Amino acid sequence: MSTTRTLPAPPAAPAGRGRGQSGRDNRDGLVMVLPTVVIVVAVVVVPVLWNVVLAFQDLTLLEVRDAGLFDALSLDNFADVLTGAGFWQSLWNTVVYSVFSTAGSVLVGLLAALSLRRPFPGRGVVRALMLLPYVAPVVAVAFTWETMLNPQYGIVNAWGASVLGWDQPVDFLGRAPYAMATVIAFEVWRYFPFAFLFLTARLLTVPREMEEAATVDGASLLQRFRHVVLPQLLPVVALLCVLRLIMTFNKFDDVYLLTGGGAGTEVAAVRVYDTLTGRFDVGAAAAQALVLSAILAVALFLYVRFFVKKGDPS
Repeated sequence: MSTTRTLPAPPAAPAGRGRGQSGRDNRDGLVMVLPTVVIVVAVVVVPVLWNVVLAFQDLTLLEVRDAGLFDALSLDNFADVLTGAGFWQSLWNTVVYSVFSTAGSVLVGLLAALSLRRPFPGRGVVRALMLLPYVAPVVAVAFTWETMLNPQYGIVNAWGASVLGWDQPVDFLGRAPYAMATVIAFEVWRYFPFAFLFLTARLLTVPREMEEAATVDGASLLQRFRHVVLPQLLPVVALLCVLRLIMTFNKFDDVYLLTGGGAGTEVAAVRVYDTLTGRFDVGAAAAQALVLSAILAVALFLYVRFFVKKGDPS
């Protein structure tokens, strides 16, 4: 005859224990993220707030140390910036430089990703070589371009004279509009691998069955790309355009290393640097930087308003 043995029930947890454990977990989480918060506040938040304060003060570089935090606040810096002819010209240069550089880098990255989509011997090596312009030091590659395009001993002018029959050398970095076209070409060459990486990763997730079905239905290569592949890539392309536009809008080192902002290539970031180091006008430089930040904030708002919400299924 079998007997059924009943095990004793486990002791009930004391009241409030779960709440106390949750509180300790919250405190542990706060302790873990506290160093990151402190670093972000010290490195990002404080300099940004200080730049906002400096934008409303008429200060030179030598007066910053002795100036109070809220001494003599005014809108004179913004009035000088917005009424200055050079600012609007530099802003137009920045728009031209940013739009064409962004479009070119995304387009070249898309073509490179599509070209290396199908497997072939050595594809991994070719993909690795595609990243060289992006990972190479900007000083080194800028010096290489400057040497190649030199009107006296550059290889480009040498080939142009011997192969294309140029009558005289072309000063690509010292004469408008060649200088602007050159810095845009440099930006496209240097940053198309950024778009290449994003688009290659997205192409790997495109269902092959959709293209095979389109091929069976008689769709051409261009039709398959337009109606099957491109719709899958549009969200990534939109994100790339926004990221590259923001990065290029703030770009300083590429233009400054190639032309120094001369020959019609003075973009807004170079103008801010020249205002600070040439005129030692901290207030005007901070005001220009704040105006540029406001323009980028508007562009980001428009992207979120018209692109992100459209892709939201809810």
